[in-house]
Amino acid sequence: MKCVVISDTHGMYRELAIPEAEVFIHAGDILGRGKLSELTEFNTWVGTLPHRHKIIIAGNHDWCFERSERESREILTNAVYLKDELVEIEGVKFYGSPWQPAFFNWAFNLSRGSELKEKWDLIPGNIDVLITHGPPAGILDTVMDGSNVGCEELIKAVNRIKPQYHLFGHIHEGYGIRVLEGCTHINASITTERYLPTNKPVVFSINE
Repeated sequence: MKCVVISDTHGMYRELAIPEAEVFIHAGDILGRGKLSELTEFNTWVGTLPHRHKIIIAGNHDWCFERSERESREILTNAVYLKDELVEIEGVKFYGSPWQPAFFNWAFNLSRGSELKEKWDLIPGNIDVLITHGPPAGILDTVMDGSNVGCEELIKAVNRIKPQYHLFGHIHEGYGIRVLEGCTHINASITTERYLPTNKPVVFSINE
């Protein structure tokens, strides 16, 4: 199964050339200001993509999914929205979750430690592709000052779950791919630390 993943488009998704694949995935921070009107525009755009399956999760900029979840789900008719949920496509299990360690006053923020652990404990152990908005601690999570800001509880969950792929974004500076202990981690942030949408979508294949 061929997949393409992007993240952190911040409303600039129309500037991208999306490669062909069976599954299109957006790992959050879809919108600029997180308004329902922006989501309506995104839904129209994603409906034009030729991919047979489309999966999205929310990010910290996607306020409408936190403040108006019912309305957001109703608007998003052209993709599957995952919030601590699983979808199985042709035998491949995808699980998506929007949470990340608290950073200023953004959407889907939780305190480090027990609050985040409670969310990651919901993830079953037979997932092929894990999609979170933020990175795990120590993996593609380094910011400009050299600090690592990923979630400590998330890396524990990844080690428990052992997915084939872990997809995320959030930390623009961390764009890239790293393989550790059999899991391919992909930070798919399209925008750079200067919010320029110049990073390329990442294509990968899943062994069914």
